[in-house]
Amino acid sequence: MPADTSAVRDLYDRAADFVMLESGMAPSDATVAEFFSDCPPGSDLAASCKLGMFMPDGTLVAIADMAFGYPETGDAYVGLLLADQNCRGMGLGRIFLEQLSGIARARGASRQLIAVLDENTRGRAFWEREGFRLLQSIPDFKAGLKTHIVHRMWRPL
Repeated sequence: MPADTSAVRDLYDRAADFVMLESGMAPSDATVAEFFSDCPPGSDLAASCKLGMFMPDGTLVAIADMAFGYPETGDAYVGLLLADQNCRGMGLGRIFLEQLSGIARARGASRQLIAVLDENTRGRAFWEREGFRLLQSIPDFKAGLKTHIVHRMWRPL
């Protein structure tokens, strides 16, 4: 297990509202394991970025996951950007996204993609403010106990 496993678990517990929205289940050790092991089809887990944002006191307040080459060569796909429920609305998401975009550009990506749940209206508003536009909507996306409409969005880098 990665060294930051317990910190990631603590963060998931502080962001349980999103986990419940997505899966209909409370965060678990399996949720943490999936963060460290998951990547989109056809992408290389070893080439993906699993990043954390820490406060000066060492508290993990956000995590992100970005894969490369999905859905197309030259794409950077942000699979997760999750913030502590108590830290949302403070600009941390924008700062983290800027870091992710810089990494994507440095790796030669020409566009950045995300997927947002239809129910996650606050999340979709964030992505739209950051310049992401709808590419397609995917019905019947299953996550845990729930089925969603997922909106795939993109922006050029």
